[in-house]
Amino acid sequence: MSQSLDRALTLVACLAREPKTLDQLAGEIGVHKSTVLRLLRTLETHHFVHREGARHYRLGTALFDLANQSLEQRDVRRSAEPALAGLNERTGHTVHLASYEDGEVVYIDKFEGHHSVRMYSRVGKRAPLHCTAVGKVLVASFPPRRREEVAEGLGYPALTAGTITGVRDYLAELDRVAERGYAVDNAEHEDFIHCVAAPVRGARGEVLAAVSLSVPRVLLDLDGLLALVPELRKAAEEASVRCGWTGHEKGNP
Repeated sequence: MSQSLDRALTLVACLAREPKTLDQLAGEIGVHKSTVLRLLRTLETHHFVHREGARHYRLGTALFDLANQSLEQRDVRRSAEPALAGLNERTGHTVHLASYEDGEVVYIDKFEGHHSVRMYSRVGKRAPLHCTAVGKVLVASFPPRRREEVAEGLGYPALTAGTITGVRDYLAELDRVAERGYAVDNAEHEDFIHCVAAPVRGARGEVLAAVSLSVPRVLLDLDGLLALVPELRKAAEEASVRCGWTGHEKGNP
């Protein structure tokens, strides 16, 4: 571990106990005040530390935000698990649970299909937003302005012949997803796989994650996959109720 990182983390740990002055923090880590001040300014820039008055420092909001995001993801995975397992058992197909992180999809849970064809996905693996059903569901849940910002920041690599490759087409697709309540990946990410996805909501109606059914095209055609959307939405609703949703969709804060 680098010395600066070690000292910065030590400062954060010190401030977790109570607000402290620059002198107190310098004494805690045994270095000159100028060194501590440089570290504090960097931490303050990223909102990990907040200066309180003229002399004291305390923890900033970034730490609470990160902690809440981490707990939320763990909670949704644990809460949604029975619904996802049931969907996997009823359909025999691969079920994913995914969240949004830093402009990408992150798979946070997976139930393998019962057939011999295996997918490359795994828990912790990242995937693009523009060509995955889960990615479309997650971005479609954003307020319009943020949705546009995300769409304009994507690179749109063409992974298959069906991949969306432009901002305008992507935004139009997100409008359709928001209107009908589910998304389709018609062999847009991998040319031999297609999938459908629906949102998992929290207590305020906010979208916490997306759940999907992924099926090899050789086993089920698109019409057959779309026929499973009611099962998918039933599982997504069950998972949402387990996450505290009461049926009121208020959107993301």
